[in-house]
Amino acid sequence: MPGLVDAHCHPGIGVAGPVTLDEAAAQAETDRDAGTLLIRDCGVPIDIRPLQDRVDLPRIIRSGQHIALPKRYIPKLGIDLDHPDQLPEAVAEQAAVGDGWVKLVGDWIDRGVGDLAPLWPDDILAEAIRVAHDAGARVTAHVFGEDALPGLIAAGIDCIEHGTGLDADLLDRMARQGTALVPTLINIENFPGIATRPPSTRPTRPTCGRCTRGSAT
Repeated sequence: MPGLVDAHCHPGIGVAGPVTLDEAAAQAETDRDAGTLLIRDCGVPIDIRPLQDRVDLPRIIRSGQHIALPKRYIPKLGIDLDHPDQLPEAVAEQAAVGDGWVKLVGDWIDRGVGDLAPLWPDDILAEAIRVAHDAGARVTAHVFGEDALPGLIAAGIDCIEHGTGLDADLLDRMARQGTALVPTLINIENFPGIATRPPSTRPTRPTCGRCTRGSAT
């Protein structure tokens, strides 16, 4: 039976953070009812493997948990490493429990900089991606800004999520080396409205996931 692929989804994240397994199932049902038969999970904080056993839900390819650093991602959604040097080990662990994908947080607000900034040194990224490839897994990264993209692409990352900071030269390099892009274009529609709101009314969590109606990252 033909169906849609939801290439960026978080069945297990709601507007307030982690949800129950029953709520995650309801999110997957919403995606199914829209015509989706395959969900690519891009990082969730709960174990959704039981959903893979349900024949009434779309097939789910899991990525495990987001890998981040303290105060450099949404609280309670990812694994916060104590130091960037721990990234290769964490990638190996997530590669072992996922379905062939590992999700990194490539950039997030750095309070010391006051803007989006990369989380990982280029050499650590390259080692971590090599570790994933040696384990038979691929690596993708959440990236909204510009500064993290060159290092991620040079390190051999397999996919970029969002990618709103990409330019023509980086897109050309991605095409030449086979790096995929999942653009989540709803962000382009949402960002101008968010930017014009008073700071106190802006969402504290990104809102780009269709299947969760406000999950996602």
